[in-house]
Amino acid sequence: MTLSEEDYIKAIYHLSKDDQKGVSTNAIAAQMETKASSVTDMIKKLAEKEILHYKKYQGARLTDKGKVYAAKIIRKHRLWEFFLVEKLNFSWDEVHDIAEELEHIKSEKLIEKLDAFLDFPRVDPHGDPIPDKNGHIKKLEKSLLSSVKKGETGIVVGVKDSSSEFLKYLNKLNISLGEQITVVSKEPFDNSMTILLNTTELNISALTANNIYLKTK
Repeated sequence: MTLSEEDYIKAIYHLSKDDQKGVSTNAIAAQMETKASSVTDMIKKLAEKEILHYKKYQGARLTDKGKVYAAKIIRKHRLWEFFLVEKLNFSWDEVHDIAEELEHIKSEKLIEKLDAFLDFPRVDPHGDPIPDKNGHIKKLEKSLLSSVKKGETGIVVGVKDSSSEFLKYLNKLNISLGEQITVVSKEPFDNSMTILLNTTELNISALTANNIYLKTK
């Protein structure tokens, strides 16, 4: 696979989680920031390689082979993110773009040695599960902070929005993986809430609450 083909495969995989009926050409074009005609050409190439199925008006769906291939790309990406944070002391908001480049390294032996060197981590620095070497992804039980009831407590286990901007904002609030959050109150008017972050009381917007995952007790 070329680097471009791998980028498309990963994009379709992520988009398909929100659309079980297939991913439209326009959605892929928006994700890849390219023209629909370019997407059509790539879809044909990937279909020939049995990576995806495509039907007009039904969109593109990854085959089982395509899903495994996508999971292996994601595995490399998340292992490299873990390595950059844990071993090279990068911040969690700095690693995505670097991992985007490193995920295209082809050597499976290198990735297996990297996994062992890191002591087989199960999640990346953003709380997302790391697929195993066979492409299997173990789903983690978690709830959006916005859905947690008043008085309930949970531990931060991930983020829905992993953009650098959002992660930098969380850094300012001192919110990171492993922190304990208790919902103190919710505002019916705009769904903002007051939370207790360990021992510090904070007011956060509905948008922020809708992008933080907790594992509740």
